[in-house]
This record gives sequence, structure tokens and C-alpha cells, in this order.
Amino acid sequence: MNLDKLHSVYFIGIGGIGMSAIARFFKQRQVHVSGYDKTPTPLTLQLQQEGIDVHYTEDISLANQKADLVVYTPAIPANHLELQWFQQQQFKVVKRSDVLQMISEQMQAICVAGTHGKTTISTLIAHILRHTEYGCNAFLGGISANYNVNYWSSDKQVAVIEADEYDRSFLKLFPYIAVVTAMDADHLDIYGTAEEMERCYLTFISQIKDTLIYKHGLKHSVSFQVPHKYSYSLQNDAAYYYAADIQMKQGGYTFNFCKQDEVVGAVTLHIGGLHNIENTVAALAVCDRLNLDFNKVVAAILDFKGVKRRFEYILKNNSLVYIDDYAHHPEELSMLLQSAKALFPHKKVSVVFQPHLFSRTRDFADGFAKSLDIADEVILLDIYPARELPMEGVTSQILLDKMTLNNKHLFSKESVLQWVEHAQIEVLITAGAGDIDQLVNPIKLLLENK
Repeated sequence: MNLDKLHSVYFIGIGGIGMSAIARFFKQRQVHVSGYDKTPTPLTLQLQQEGIDVHYTEDISLANQKADLVVYTPAIPANHLELQWFQQQQFKVVKRSDVLQMISEQMQAICVAGTHGKTTISTLIAHILRHTEYGCNAFLGGISANYNVNYWSSDKQVAVIEADEYDRSFLKLFPYIAVVTAMDADHLDIYGTAEEMERCYLTFISQIKDTLIYKHGLKHSVSFQVPHKYSYSLQNDAAYYYAADIQMKQGGYTFNFCKQDEVVGAVTLHIGGLHNIENTVAALAVCDRLNLDFNKVVAAILDFKGVKRRFEYILKNNSLVYIDDYAHHPEELSMLLQSAKALFPHKKVSVVFQPHLFSRTRDFADGFAKSLDIADEVILLDIYPARELPMEGVTSQILLDKMTLNNKHLFSKESVLQWVEHAQIEVLITAGAGDIDQLVNPIKLLLENK
């Protein structure tokens, strides 16, 4: 399908972070865009303000019945009334990943894949390319704090794309350059086994046209079939790219970026989390392969404000720190809490965590419990079901029972707000990929009033 010849595109699940980026892509190209989503969110309201029609009821009479193309997210159930109608009427109906495939075939694609870090790395790469005026089209899985959007365009035929492993979507991409951060087991409701997921990652890697930047020590790295490959690490000098002389500075870091045994230069990063230094090293590696001016890249990183809900400082002063994060996998939770403890070593760290998906909670219960035990105090919310139906015996209580920490509670959202009002809080973290983000502003207001 030629994207340049489309006049009208309809989205089922338009409010998804990946879907809304593609909706904005078509809107920017003067295509008529409209769509459905389950509930209004700040993102759907933003789309409406940009001139995109959005409705919130499954109703074919409200849908665009003259669309050239219908795009749906795999999170939409197969029995969705609108999806079924468009399929039965023989419309051109494709998944979000199919559109990204078309875009990646038309442009030189820089794709970021992996169980952790892909949103921050892809946003940072896209930010650097924009800031240095190299130029790129960005399709991101989070909201850039610098520009408050998840998509931007450029005349340069380069696309930075977050390559999502859910539903095997990333297998439709054939990148020029790709970053692979991790192959930790996840989405076992899709893949069945960790081995099957790893096999799909190897297939994705085999589709890279030129260069792979991969996390040092990644499983199967000896067998990666790709024209050029370079490893990166936080500070392991056995990797091709790594950081050295890391120093904490006002909730951020300074470090030296190294390439083989050579110090390329100093970098200052204003966002927290040691894992974000590693993410920055991966982005710097991509910029090095693109031969960008290092001083311009450093200036861009200095200006980088991060990604919404990725170690995002909501409040930060001498007496109180409030961080919000999207962490929803044991490894991500572990990195988040370890980083907070390292940055604020003499403060009590309290975390409010909302587990995401019954299947993920069941499959990684031991890992979640171990990660949460890093905190000084844990408040668990009920599991956010997303696309899943409840599973018998799978509740947040499982995690509570497996944790060794004594200071742990299972609260409702309302009880969390009451707790915030009365508790002695030094460092507070809200974490999860569900609707816990709806608590962020109410918590912020309560803390400011305290």
C-alpha cells in the first residue's frame, strides 16, 4: 500500500501510545484521521485538540465508513463491534505494526528493541537527531518531556521507531540500525516460553540491514547474523562502548563516554537512574555510527528532560522527592529502586506499585517480590487487568505473601491518597504500567500542601 495515496484513515484504539503516534503521522500529512477508544484520556483529548475526531462508544454509526485504511491495536479484542464490521465489509484492515513496516520500508529506520529501556533510548536518539538538526521522524512509545509529544516529523527520510515485541510486532521491521537492550522473558501469554521469545529476537536481529548495537553479555550474541555489531555496557570496559568515571550530581550524573579503550568525552545527564546512563551509552553508540559531531550530541543530551513516567521527577527538593515510573517488570523495578536508593542513600524509599496483567504477576511473582524487597516500604494496589480477564488465585496478595519486607501493605487507590496525607514521606515512587498514572497529580497536590 502506498501511504502517499491515502485520504482517510480510521483507528480502533487511537489513544494507545503507539497508535496515537501513527495517527499524528497521517494527520501531519494532511490525511483525514479519526478513531475510537474506550475512555477519554489526556492523550485522546490532546488528539481532539489537534483536530482528530475521537469517540468513546463501540458504534459503527460513529465510525468513518469511508476510510481508505483501518488500523487497530492488538490490545483490541477480536469481538470488538467496529473491528468485526470493517473486517466483514472487506475494508483494508491492518495492525499498527503493519503501518510501521510500511514507514520503515520508505525511510532509513533506526529501531530500538528489548524488554527494558527502549522508550528512553528511542526518545533520546530522536531528541539528539532533532536537536543537532540531523533530522528524523520519531515514533515513540512514551511522551517526550522536551516536546510533550510521542511523534514528530522531518523532511529527512530517517525514522526512529520503538520496536515493540508484544504480539511479535517487531518482526515486521527491517531496520538500517537497531539497538537491542535485553531479551528477558516477558509477554509469555504471547510467546509461551522464554526460548520462543529469544528465537523471535534472533529473527529480528537477522533482519537488520547494517548495524546492531547490543547490550554486552546478551544471550546468543556470538551467533548474531548482521553486517556490523557493537556491544555497549554501563561501565564494563569489555564492551565496545561504555561509561567511566560516573559521578552523581543533583539527581543526575556526569560520566565519560568511552569507545574501546579511548575516552571520547564527558557527558552530563540530568535524569536519574543508573540504567539511564546505560541507555545514554546506547544512544551515543548510534550517534557514533551515524558520525554525528560529538560536541553537538553532548549539548543535546544536556538539554534532554527525559520521558514522561520514566524516572520522572514530579517533585524534588531538600525535604521530599517524588518519582513516577512506568516499571512493570521485575528487572525494571529492581533498577528503579536500586537507583533511587543510590541517589538518595540517607532517605527512606517508599514505593506504591500497581502490578500489570494477571499473567505477568503469576509468571514473575518471585521476581517481583525480590525487587520490591529493595524498598523500605511497599504499598501494593490491585492488579491492573488491561486486556486480560481475572485468573483464579492470582491477586496482589501473592506478591505481598512472598515479600520478606515487614513494612508492606495492600491498599485501594483511595487508601493510598489517605496514606499520603498522613505518612512521613522522604522519597516516594509510584510505579506501574496501568492506570496508576491517574494518582500522580492528586498525590503531587497532597504532598505540596503538606
